[in-house]
Amino acid sequence: MSTSAAPATLIHKGSGLQVVVGLGQSGLSVAHYLTEQGYRVAVTDNNSTPVLAEQLPAAVEIRQFGGIDSELLLQAARIIISPGISLATEAVAQARQANIPVVSDIQLFCEACSAPIVAITGSNAKSTVTTLVGQMAGDAGVQVGVGGNIGVPALNLLANKEMELAVLELSSFQLETVTNLGAQVATVLNMSPDHLDRHGDMLGYHQAKHRIFQGAKSVVVNREDALTRPLVADNLPRISVGIHAPDKGQYGLITDPDGQIYLARGTERLLSADKLSVKGRHNLLNAQAALALGELAGLPLESMLATLQQFTGLDHRCQFVASVTDIDYFNDSKGTNIGSTMAAVEGLGAVYAPKDGKLLLILGGQAKGQQFGELTPLINQYVSQVLIIGEDAKLIEQHLRDTELSDDVRLHQCQTLDQAFTCVQQVTDSSLSQVQAVLLSPACASFDQFSGYAERGERFSQLVQQLMTSDTADS
Repeated sequence: MSTSAAPATLIHKGSGLQVVVGLGQSGLSVAHYLTEQGYRVAVTDNNSTPVLAEQLPAAVEIRQFGGIDSELLLQAARIIISPGISLATEAVAQARQANIPVVSDIQLFCEACSAPIVAITGSNAKSTVTTLVGQMAGDAGVQVGVGGNIGVPALNLLANKEMELAVLELSSFQLETVTNLGAQVATVLNMSPDHLDRHGDMLGYHQAKHRIFQGAKSVVVNREDALTRPLVADNLPRISVGIHAPDKGQYGLITDPDGQIYLARGTERLLSADKLSVKGRHNLLNAQAALALGELAGLPLESMLATLQQFTGLDHRCQFVASVTDIDYFNDSKGTNIGSTMAAVEGLGAVYAPKDGKLLLILGGQAKGQQFGELTPLINQYVSQVLIIGEDAKLIEQHLRDTELSDDVRLHQCQTLDQAFTCVQQVTDSSLSQVQAVLLSPACASFDQFSGYAERGERFSQLVQQLMTSDTADS
C-alpha cells in the first residue's frame, strides 16, 4: 500500500478528519469540496495508482492507495463513500460498527444546496427523464443544474451560485447512504430486479431506492408499478403516470377510436404521440414522468410541451436520427444485449403496427454466447426485414431460423453496417415494402468492427445523413 505524507496512526479522530473512500469522479469532487470548506481530508482507494490521484488538491496529504485502509477509516470523524464501494467492505463495516458516520457526496450536496431538488431514480430510464427535465427547466428560463449518477458529480453543481433548480439522477448505491434528502419532488420511475448482488435481495434494493422519498415535499408515482409507490403520508402532493386514461389531475394516455394516442392530463389531450421524436410506449411514460416532475417543480406546461417535441432522446438509446423518404431511422447502438433489443423492438413496433407498418432491424456483432432465438416472437410480430452484420452473423441467422421464424420475415447477410445500408435502400425502394422504421439495435457487442457502441451508433447516423443528402440531390 502506498502512502503520502504522515502515516495514518498520527491522525486523531478528534481532528475532524474527513476520509474519502474511492477515488472516482465523485470522490475527487468530494475531496475538492471538503478542502475548500477547510476540512482536513484523506483519501483511500483499492487501486494502487488511481488515475485521478494527480488531480487531488495539494492539501490532501494523506493518500492511502492499494487497498481501503481500515486503520485510517477508524480515525475518521466522517467517511464519504463513493457509489462503487459496497458498505459491506470489511474496512467500511468496521467503521460503521464503531459509529463513524458514513455518507455519500449526495448527502453533502443536499445539506449545502439551497435550490429545490428534483430527485429521480428507477431501474430504467433515469438518465432519459433526468436529461428531459433538465432541458425543460433550461428552456423555461430556469438556471438549472443537472448531475448525480448521470455523469456530473452533484457537488460540482454548487459552483453555479445562480442555480435555481437541481435535477439529480440517483442510483441505489448513492441513495443507501442518504438520509432525509428533502427533495422538492422525488420519484422512483420503475422497479425491476437489479444490483441484487450488492443489495442482497429485492427488498434491500427496494429499500435503498425508496430512501429518495425521505423528506420529499411531493412525489410522482407510476400507476403500472406498485413498487414505485412511497410509504409516505397520503396528504403529500402526488401525481401519477401510466399507460391508461388518467383520472383528474393525473397524467396518462388517451387513445381515440381511430387509434391516435395522446399524452393527457385528466381529460385534456396535451399532445399527440406522433408529435414526439422519441417513439415507443416506454418513452410515452418517460414523457409523462417528466411533465409530472416539472409540474411539481413549478415549470410551465406549455413550455414543457414545446421541449418534449424537440427532445430526440439520449445518444445511442433508441435515438431518433431522421426521417428519409417517410421512413424513420433510430439509433439504439447501446442495445448490446438481447433484453435491450427486445425492449426497443416492442416499444417501437407497437408504434408502427397500428399503421400496418413494420420495422427493419439491424442485428449483429459479437454474440457473447447469447441465444438469439429469444428475439423471434417479437420479430415475427413487428419486423419484416432483418439485416445481420458482424462477426457472429451466421450464428445469429441460424438461431433465428431454428426457432420458428415467420415466413414473412426476410433475413439478409450484410457483413458490415455500410453494406447493410445498401440493402436498406434496396428493400425500402420496393413498392411492396411495409418498412416504416429502420432500427439499429444490434443485441451484440461492437468490438469486432468498432471501438465501441458509440462509434457504431455514430457511423449509423452518418449513413442516415448520407441518405438524406442523396435524397435531396435526387429531388
